[in-house]
Amino acid sequence: MSKRFGWDVPVILRNSEETQFNARVFKKQMRQVKNPFGLEISNPSSASITTGITLTTDCLEDSLLTCYWGCSVQKLYEALQKHIYCFQISTPQALEDALYSEYLYQEQYFIKKDSKEEIYCQLPKDTKIEDFGAVPRSRYPLVALLTFADEDDREIYDIISMVSIIHIPDKTYKLSCRILHQYLLLPQGQFYDLKQLFMSANNSTPPGSSSPEEDSADHSLLEKAGLSGSAADAPEESSKDCVVCQNGAVNWVLLPCRHTCLCDGCVRHFQRCPMCRQFVQESFALRSRKEPDKDKLKPL
Repeated sequence: MSKRFGWDVPVILRNSEETQFNARVFKKQMRQVKNPFGLEISNPSSASITTGITLTTDCLEDSLLTCYWGCSVQKLYEALQKHIYCFQISTPQALEDALYSEYLYQEQYFIKKDSKEEIYCQLPKDTKIEDFGAVPRSRYPLVALLTFADEDDREIYDIISMVSIIHIPDKTYKLSCRILHQYLLLPQGQFYDLKQLFMSANNSTPPGSSSPEEDSADHSLLEKAGLSGSAADAPEESSKDCVVCQNGAVNWVLLPCRHTCLCDGCVRHFQRCPMCRQFVQESFALRSRKEPDKDKLKPL
């Protein structure tokens, strides 16, 4: 419906119902791959630039964990672009060459497969580094690279390395310790930003989560850095079933908000996420409809 208001300026008026039911949500075809690398922060509340950080690794093969303290932000993203156009970042040496050694300190650890080792990392005291300056910064506090120890393992997996960008609090910027980005690098030259899904089935508090007071302080710091305002940070639902019908199993991931809250039956009726009300641009299923039948026992 169109009307004209003063100075012959056309204005389009459209009600929300018309927009909702005319919009088309595209369903993505997904390909499942196995990620051989896992890295988490142990006790993030105790981590700092002066006291160090403890990382927990969980790798499917023997691997190398290489930590780069004070890594140049610009050189890191240039290195990721080089992975696309020039050469594979499949070894620590390849990343160091791509970075032009633009980091302050490097340390490396051997990780045995399936060991879930805790690795304590710390800047040497003689570096006398207590902070990395005000925001925006030119260096990341810590960049962790996981690669295969045996080059033959690169032929087995679709993912050949993982780059984790880690924020560690210091006296200037006290935002709590967290993983900012994790990039999965493929041998064909692509890399993908590993994102967390916001599951409605998750009713437990994740290990190492911060208190409400810390969350409030972190939100304030994120606002100052221009990093807040994401609808994906909304509180998660506590039900393991579809948030609409409360009956079907949750199976659909809605994009771009990444809320995982709808069953196969309800997903077709929504152009907005029922949790955050953001318009759904695309969606994909965690499991195909035939997949559960594989687990059923056949009658004798």
